[in-house]
Amino acid sequence: MRKSIAVAAVLALFLALASCSRDIQNQEAVKQGVLDYLKTRSPQLGLNMDAMKVDVTSISFHGGNEARATVLFTAKGMDGAGAMTMSATLDKKGSKWVVRGHLESGGASPHGAGGMPGLPPNHPTVPGGSTSPGGTLPPGHPPIGSGGSTSPGSSPGSSPGGTLPPGHPPIGSKQ
Repeated sequence: MRKSIAVAAVLALFLALASCSRDIQNQEAVKQGVLDYLKTRSPQLGLNMDAMKVDVTSISFHGGNEARATVLFTAKGMDGAGAMTMSATLDKKGSKWVVRGHLESGGASPHGAGGMPGLPPNHPTVPGGSTSPGGTLPPGHPPIGSGGSTSPGSSPGSSPGGTLPPGHPPIGSKQ
């Protein structure tokens, strides 16, 4: 009995040392850290991780305990359309990488290279929008970009309820 306990203790010590020496400075370990972070926050963020493809496109390791990664997110089956890039800083915690703080925008448009997508088919017109120039505004709505009111008894540059205080710049002016 004592011999089996001693063997089990030696085996446990060997496994503990082997796991501590495991090198986690690699792309898969960093990707797993990002995935773990996203999975724990998917309910708050409204993410469907099953519909996303996550790739780590670049990594730099600093001091053995910190990693900085660029992460590319794409919708599965979209062939790169609508891709979004974010940056992550991760800390080594035991044998895992853990995202520090939160993911940050990679500077690119979150809507891909094409910018904002167009409106879906049969969507109502958007006044002044690039997808439907010349749309109509509700009655009494000031013209887009004018800052003024078109309601009776007011002049452009005044407040929707009437006149502005003395010395107040016109609404929409850049002063």
